[in-house]
Amino acid sequence: QVQLEESGGGLVQAGGSLRLSCAASGRTLSNYNMGWFRQAPGKEREFVAAINRRGAGTGYADSVKGRFTISRDNANNTGYLQMNSLKPEDTAVYYCAAGGGLPGAVYTYPTSYGSWGQGTQVTVSS
Repeated sequence: QVQLEESGGGLVQAGGSLRLSCAASGRTLSNYNMGWFRQAPGKEREFVAAINRRGAGTGYADSVKGRFTISRDNANNTGYLQMNSLKPEDTAVYYCAAGGGLPGAVYTYPTSYGSWGQGTQVTVSS
């Protein structure tokens, strides 16, 4: 199973940007589809963005479309989530996930992913 570690979270003002990284180890990341999810206090974990194994297909939650960009660098075993125009409602713990499935598919449900990082806190102040 691949191990994942997120980094890049922090405190930012509304309108600002952050770039989250997800470093994979133990297995080759190119064998996995990837996703980003987030969980705010008192709320369920929700889908943010996903990308297929080769990076040719992506999907986004409506709430982040046009502001967030998911990408991956398989050569360096790392995934990314670029977050622009951040809003206070983006405040949450962000998790990266990796899973199997069809190589060309983009998966939006948490149950599609078998490996998860520990999460990184993103706080957006108004």
